[in-house]
Amino acid sequence: MSPVHVLELVLMLLAVALALALAARALRIPPAAAYVLGGMALAVTPGAPAVDLDPDLVMALFLPPLLQSSAFFTVWRDFRANLRPILLLAVGCVGFTTLVAGAVLKLLVPALPWAACFAFGAIVSPPDAVSASAVLERLHLPRRLVSVLEGESLVNDASGLVLFRFAVAAVLTGGFNAWEAAGSFAVVGLGGIALGYLFGRAVVWSMPRLGDTRLEIVASFLSAWASYLAAEALGVSGVLATVTCGLLMGWYQHAALSARTRMEAQATWGSVVFVLEALVFILIGLSLRGVLLRVSDHRLLLTWLPLGAVLSVVVMLARMVWVFPATYLPHLLLPGLRAREPIPPVAMLLVVGWSGMRGVVSLAAALALPGSFPGRDLILVLTFCVILATVLVQGTTLGPMVRALGLDAAGGHQRKGPATAPQEAPARAAVDAAMLALIETRATDPLEGAIAQDLLAEYRNRAGWSTRAHRSGGAANAEHMARRVLRLDAIRAGRARLLDLHRDGSIHDEVLMTLERELDLEELRLLDRQR
Repeated sequence: MSPVHVLELVLMLLAVALALALAARALRIPPAAAYVLGGMALAVTPGAPAVDLDPDLVMALFLPPLLQSSAFFTVWRDFRANLRPILLLAVGCVGFTTLVAGAVLKLLVPALPWAACFAFGAIVSPPDAVSASAVLERLHLPRRLVSVLEGESLVNDASGLVLFRFAVAAVLTGGFNAWEAAGSFAVVGLGGIALGYLFGRAVVWSMPRLGDTRLEIVASFLSAWASYLAAEALGVSGVLATVTCGLLMGWYQHAALSARTRMEAQATWGSVVFVLEALVFILIGLSLRGVLLRVSDHRLLLTWLPLGAVLSVVVMLARMVWVFPATYLPHLLLPGLRAREPIPPVAMLLVVGWSGMRGVVSLAAALALPGSFPGRDLILVLTFCVILATVLVQGTTLGPMVRALGLDAAGGHQRKGPATAPQEAPARAAVDAAMLALIETRATDPLEGAIAQDLLAEYRNRAGWSTRAHRSGGAANAEHMARRVLRLDAIRAGRARLLDLHRDGSIHDEVLMTLERELDLEELRLLDRQR
């Protein structure tokens, strides 16, 4: 395929993505399901180009920015507070699913080596971060539930890929050492976290020194790919490196980024994430054509499809089976945990158990199997069946399940919640009081005092101390400039107070982002008037 044809294909896929997004909205189904179905329709269309996905390119191109975007907007305090259930899902459930899926495949296909069966189990064990975010953003879920599911999606790819590498190595070398594998798992994971931390600190340090919004946004994208590729080159987890880098950037964004960079970066990243997610799912559907071409004997394919259906059910049920004991047993065995943390309701556990959509990581891992790997074509077909079943079945029924269980009673976006409502009013009052305090201090200044005195009414109104309307005045450019400088200084004082409240744990990240956005918009309005 010539470069021009590649460009034409990419443009066609973008046009298809827009059409499918509109269709998904009209049909009220998750966009991910619409993208996969659209890709499958293209795959079986006569004359459609065959797309041969390079697994390394798919992982390196799509995964880092999508992971970093999710990590950047992850609430670190919620992630840390729910680390135990997150790790139980991201490590424990992934390992359990690997064993169950591998054992069932061995039972159904006895001729397949055990290591090859466990390689398949590792391929389909981790729910996909892209699939999770694509479905969760459309649902209205309790905050803790969202924190656990999003946190799991950031970590489980790493554990699944490490298990996959061990299984493939066992097939190729004919041996497996459990202690060596456990040590390698720890080195790969901790090494990825350490490298991601270094990258994150470097990015946070360099952002304010770039001094240009476009350069800062480009640097944020480069940090995603750089952390991933560097970690993979060093033999540690690129997934954990990118996630750690994104978490660190998200935590320090409020101090390291300017108001303009924050606003423009959110718009830019939102558009890029939409394009990447759409292309990923369409390419998953298009990969059906490659699967059909690899299996020349269609009678054999008809024999494998029932196996794919059975294993898809096994994979979905394995997660459900894991969730309930992994939740209840720690509470039964640990009295301190019972006193500190209430047992989640059954409805939340059902949603967690049903939120296991597979996606691009599973497909890329299956495609990465060596050509001589035992049962490669069978594993590829089975993997595609699991991806298709989980995205189409779980992805389309998760919303109705949430509504049937009454978990969307609040009716708001999943990041909104009643827990932050009592915090917002005092936080807003504290920010306005800090801004007023600065104006009152500057009112005694011999040079700016008169102008600051004129602004006192406005800021007293904002702080709720007076109802007298602020009367703007002054036509001279110098006076207007002085007013803007005072207002900008007041905004910075308010932002500093807001960050103090966040750092000492008085307010949640949602309140921080809500009030910070208001301050950013006001600051941008004042800065634009200076031009």
